[in-house]
Amino acid sequence: MGRITGLGGVFVKRADPDKTSAWYKDVLGIAGEYGPVFRWKDEPQDDPFSLLSSFAADTTYLDPGTQPFMINFRVDDLDSFQKELEDKGVEILGRADEPYGKFAWLLDPDGVKIELWEQIGPAPDA
Repeated sequence: MGRITGLGGVFVKRADPDKTSAWYKDVLGIAGEYGPVFRWKDEPQDDPFSLLSSFAADTTYLDPGTQPFMINFRVDDLDSFQKELEDKGVEILGRADEPYGKFAWLLDPDGVKIELWEQIGPAPDA
């Protein structure tokens, strides 16, 4: 029997897809013909993983984003990447260091909250 093996992509409606794609390329450094492509074989972490997580409708975790979802991007060195973003004038909304990773948050031009995550340690048991 077949089974799901991972997240294949995130697809988002945008008012101006070309403008948003240019921002993701210029600010975050990610691009591709149909959107950024992330190959697991390029991941430096020993046990990388993705997460599909649901929140209650009244959560404030996605605030101040204006969309009902958030995008979490993996980064290999959050400290240096955050500095690069700040040098480009990007406002970092907050920062947290947890036992399982380092986090920082920002908004894209369409009000989507972006969470940057540097994984620390192995994936949790499924």
